[in-house]
Amino acid sequence: MALGSSQPAFVGGVLPEVAHRSIQTAKKPTATIAGGVSGTRQYISTLSALSLGAVAATALARRSKKVKRAACSPQGGTTVLSKAEKLQVPRFLLDNVDIFIFDCDGVIWRGDSIIPGIPQVIEKLKADGKKLFFVTNNSTKSRAGYQSKFTSLGLNVQPEEIFSSSFAAAAYLEQTKFKDTGKKVYIIGEKGISEELDLVGVPWLGGEGDKDQSPNMGSGGRVEIDHNVGAVIVGFDRHINYYKLQYAQLCLNELPGCEFIATNLDRVTHLTDAQEWAGNGTMVGAVSGCTGREPTLVGKPAPLMIDYIAQKYGITDRSRICMVGDRLDTDIAFGRNNGLKTCLTLSGVTSEDELLDKVPRKKGTEGIQPEFYVDTICDFYGIRA
Repeated sequence: MALGSSQPAFVGGVLPEVAHRSIQTAKKPTATIAGGVSGTRQYISTLSALSLGAVAATALARRSKKVKRAACSPQGGTTVLSKAEKLQVPRFLLDNVDIFIFDCDGVIWRGDSIIPGIPQVIEKLKADGKKLFFVTNNSTKSRAGYQSKFTSLGLNVQPEEIFSSSFAAAAYLEQTKFKDTGKKVYIIGEKGISEELDLVGVPWLGGEGDKDQSPNMGSGGRVEIDHNVGAVIVGFDRHINYYKLQYAQLCLNELPGCEFIATNLDRVTHLTDAQEWAGNGTMVGAVSGCTGREPTLVGKPAPLMIDYIAQKYGITDRSRICMVGDRLDTDIAFGRNNGLKTCLTLSGVTSEDELLDKVPRKKGTEGIQPEFYVDTICDFYGIRA
């Protein structure tokens, strides 16, 4: 994205138009996954384990097209489904999918409470030979932090199966060789981002260290910034404050070439299982408002994480992958834009009435339809918890 652009840039842009692939009852050849990951215990710490040249070159070339957020709406070019279908015969989906990519908040858990029946579903999917990945826009934890959460909820998930937007931010900086600039990153966000930046050796400041900072707003008061900041990353931050916003806007408005990066644009999130809470779109919107700039987006629906998964595991047939999530504008858009099958679960932020257009859609979700929807993913096996 050209600096100062008023449009958000998706890292990697949006793949070419994806025609709707109807699920057939006849089984197709399985997707090829080179190398496998069975028994792997080593963290995927960076993108350098891959042929980064191809991934980075493709991503940066796509970025140059300045694809807008509406890419999976009728204006964006991706074929739009007229209506989502309630999944009545699960085998229609299960027999035609080898790899499931699950969102976490609203799909696997709500806040710190697991959705009933999920452990049984995951075990059955694995027993059926399905490969599972968990891709979350929540940047508050690193992959190591998310593995601990999965374990605490009784789920056996390996770190190499987890992809978070905090990891995506670090991966993006590595792709673009940010470390070679000698610059630092200012973080609005929590420790998930800083832990991932530490793994790739990118220096940073801010984050949780600034949660108690308060600017001097008396006569002559000012916030002094580090002039070696080359990027501002904005992730979900439960300790957002005026000092952080002022520091970010000074970096972006006054430091030439300083890049604005957002982990995600989610409007709401699940901090608890009792209600929805304001999401990272709130923080990003505040920074956009005082800078007049839109960020480079690294989380869903940007394709960086699916490109990484496909490259690492040698996946050649994306139509055998199903993205399962609770959000139309992130999860389902992510799947539709990148050639995946899509299934919406009603266990999160999207209601059936909204999906079926019985009530007005939220802004940004217009025209986005999954192929299938379920009440929860327990419907894959008829589990009633």
